[in-house]
Amino acid sequence: MTNRLTTPTGEFDLARFPEDPRDPFRAWDAADEYLLRHLRGSGGAPADPSGAVAGPVDLSGAVVVVGDRWGALATALADHRPVQVTDSFLAQEATRANLKRNGIDADAVRLLSTRDTPPDRIDVLLVRVPKGLALLEDQLHRLAPHVHAGTVVVGTGMVTEIHTSTLRLFERILGPTRTSLAVKKARLIFCSPDPGLARTPNPWPRSYTLPADAGAAAGLTVTNHAGVFCADRLDIGTGFFLRNLPRRRGPERVVDLGCGNGVVGTAAALANGEAEVLFIDESHQAVASAEATFRANAGERRTAEFRVGDGMAGVPAGTVDLVLNNPPFHTHRATTDATAWRMFTGSRAALRRGGELWVIGNRHLGYHVKLRRIFGNCEVVASDPKFVILRAVKN
Repeated sequence: MTNRLTTPTGEFDLARFPEDPRDPFRAWDAADEYLLRHLRGSGGAPADPSGAVAGPVDLSGAVVVVGDRWGALATALADHRPVQVTDSFLAQEATRANLKRNGIDADAVRLLSTRDTPPDRIDVLLVRVPKGLALLEDQLHRLAPHVHAGTVVVGTGMVTEIHTSTLRLFERILGPTRTSLAVKKARLIFCSPDPGLARTPNPWPRSYTLPADAGAAAGLTVTNHAGVFCADRLDIGTGFFLRNLPRRRGPERVVDLGCGNGVVGTAAALANGEAEVLFIDESHQAVASAEATFRANAGERRTAEFRVGDGMAGVPAGTVDLVLNNPPFHTHRATTDATAWRMFTGSRAALRRGGELWVIGNRHLGYHVKLRRIFGNCEVVASDPKFVILRAVKN
């Protein structure tokens, strides 16, 4: 659904991606508005006791926007030709769509993923604080060598997203940090980079070995880049899935959909040496993790495909034998089943006749209802008090 964002420099029609007229959520929030007002010196931090420099901010240099969730910041700042850095494929697609929607040249914003090398010099660094500290820590480490003493660093987030630990990360990796007063339940973070600051090494990525109770995946080495769910250990839902994976043999095409660190697809590949596995996630960090996990366990000779994308979009119809899926039920802080619906319908289109979709989820999510509507069938493969594994067949 499209909504209009009013900023000190203009109005912009914005939508999340993929656009859905039933989607009740906007493509921006009060934190984005607060930052844009501050940059223009209009309605910034009121009587801020922190001593933070008030706007307007000189945006004539190299501007980098990190973590822009749906392209609202990049679109509003397009006149300054910013570089957008995001982990999200959907955020990149939303940015492209919102630029086009507002008649802005696509070349006005340079789109980089969190896996790309940052620009050599950053004069203004704008950070939309992510949900997890791990991704923020990794990104600040990667960006630190590219800022200088004169770089203006401003972060933004809702008060529920900015904690003492958030400020400490900025301070430890970049330099002295202060915060603004809250406005509409949003805050700004002001950081003064210290080029002489002694920094500890970036702790990401991290690896661990799966325990004996991980079923077919026991003993595998798992690699997690920052921002991937449950980076320090095997989460209980995935563990339950691994202990109940289908036992199959022979040539087949398998998709690990929403692959995260890729442990499910890697276990399926090792269990069936003739399987061809495609790992898909909308997170660049996740796909990098999946490739590292696969290589650590399957070696360089075994081939697999790794794709950043929106669910099964782009997978040819009728070409897949098995889809393994643990769908997310939230996008940022919004709880929604829209992603699961796209994954399920996309899976049905991509499967061959007789092909199977295996889904794990919390029992209360009621995925069996959706699967019966889409496939016409659904059976419970395994369950425990918290999780259920469902199987749907394309007839």
